[in-house]
Amino acid sequence: MKIGLNEVKEIIKNIGKVIEENKEFLTELDANIGDADHGINMSKGFKAVTKKLNETNTESISEILKMTGMILVSNVGGASGPLYGTAFMRASMAIDKEYMDIYDFINILKAALEGIKFRGKSKVGEKTMIDTIEPALNALIKSKDDDLSDKEALENMKDEALKGVEYTKTIIATKGRAAYLGERSIGHQDPGATSSYLMINEIYKYIVNA
Repeated sequence: MKIGLNEVKEIIKNIGKVIEENKEFLTELDANIGDADHGINMSKGFKAVTKKLNETNTESISEILKMTGMILVSNVGGASGPLYGTAFMRASMAIDKEYMDIYDFINILKAALEGIKFRGKSKVGEKTMIDTIEPALNALIKSKDDDLSDKEALENMKDEALKGVEYTKTIIATKGRAAYLGERSIGHQDPGATSSYLMINEIYKYIVNA
């Protein structure tokens, strides 16, 4: 795995496309346990990111990630903007190379997760995007520790992310608007965990098909 500046741009643009394609689905999920605006907000944010990427000559991977984070913070409403924005901005501080390999990606994902945990004051088991991202990261790390190929490691990451989404259906929400529902939130998958999976799956698809 060797991902450069242009590939990172394409991945982020592809994430924007998949968010747009799932805008109504994400909003429907949010209507069940939240404010019914997750898909709308995420779509707005990534449209702004894509527009900026098309207009600006960014010079490094770090700069792209930082710019993406800043745009998401200012364009995505609700809790998702600050959380995803922080994730991308923290990720930008974890890379200072022209190309990233699988280990750089692990460090970026670690930094993003730490940023989300810090900003959201949350952890696994609270029906949030962390329930998708943390198991995905752990699977990625374990796969490389077990000397699996990059493709196998990324596939395991993607699979665990999806399991994380399914897991959110089984637990009570304890953060955000969904927490007010208490046990009634059981049975509904978390929209933030779902959008996180869509991003992780898009990264997986791009890299393994490159």
